[in-house]
Amino acid sequence: MSARPATPWLAYGSLAASMALVGSYVALSKPLVAALPVFLLAWLRYLIGAAAMVHWLRKPASEPALDRHTHGLLFLQALLGNFLFSLCMLFGVSLTTASAAGVIMAAIPAVVALQSALFLRERLDARSGAAVALAAVGIGLFSLDKAAPGAAAAHGTWLGMPLPLWGNALVFAAVVCEAAYVVIGKRLTGQLGARRIAAIINLWGLALMTPLGLWAALRFDGWALLSLGLWALLLFYGLAASVWTVWLWMTGLRHVPAARAGVFTVMLPISAATIGVLFMGERLTPLQWLAFGVALVGLVVATLPGRTPTRTTDPSAG
Repeated sequence: MSARPATPWLAYGSLAASMALVGSYVALSKPLVAALPVFLLAWLRYLIGAAAMVHWLRKPASEPALDRHTHGLLFLQALLGNFLFSLCMLFGVSLTTASAAGVIMAAIPAVVALQSALFLRERLDARSGAAVALAAVGIGLFSLDKAAPGAAAAHGTWLGMPLPLWGNALVFAAVVCEAAYVVIGKRLTGQLGARRIAAIINLWGLALMTPLGLWAALRFDGWALLSLGLWALLLFYGLAASVWTVWLWMTGLRHVPAARAGVFTVMLPISAATIGVLFMGERLTPLQWLAFGVALVGLVVATLPGRTPTRTTDPSAG
């Protein structure tokens, strides 16, 4: 008789902590974006990550040597999930409204589920489907009620299309990139450890960003204006974005289907809003509180133990 597999609570906790940390450093890095050019900030992030993870590059005896296919997956994950995601999101948000961007970002769980079905052949059961839907509704409700002064869209056109539409398209491209990051990560965690994945994709990100970062550094003349507090915040940003969040996400993803893991992206806006309320004097409306409740119900649905026994060789057990 096959035993019911253990619920991977540590994996769920790692996924939730990773996205919560992303939301935290996004909210706390606003002073950095105001003080440093985007390309320079991203380059410094990769440099900090490379210095912190150099000892994670060594191949453990238990892992196979990297073949061409695995190298390709690592490059794609860095290109899509780190490099292009950051650029599409930063430039997209600058052209559209914050509320519109938030509504589009609500599609992440659904796009992850779709890509998981297409590329990983994962079947989306009713419970996971309900969790994805609740997560999307929760983020969407929150974003619709989040419009604030100063979040206006850009004016003008490019190639005959209004700039806000270009911004929305870039944000959706970032959503697709983030979903690909999750799906490719699921493939890689079956072959490599979380630490080595984090270190290698950070090196690829550094290689991709270095030309733009050097160009921005040579044009930047405000080094003397950076305070000790900003340098400390930059260190936190670099470690959180390149090291901690990636390691936590890959650790959890090893034991959870990619489609279900995508539901945990709801922790990103939740944690960002929490930081705003606790440290930046922001207030939430009743609709936003309701949205958070719906999103958290989605997490509960995603983490409920399954009712049907499966194989006893669950990698999350033990």
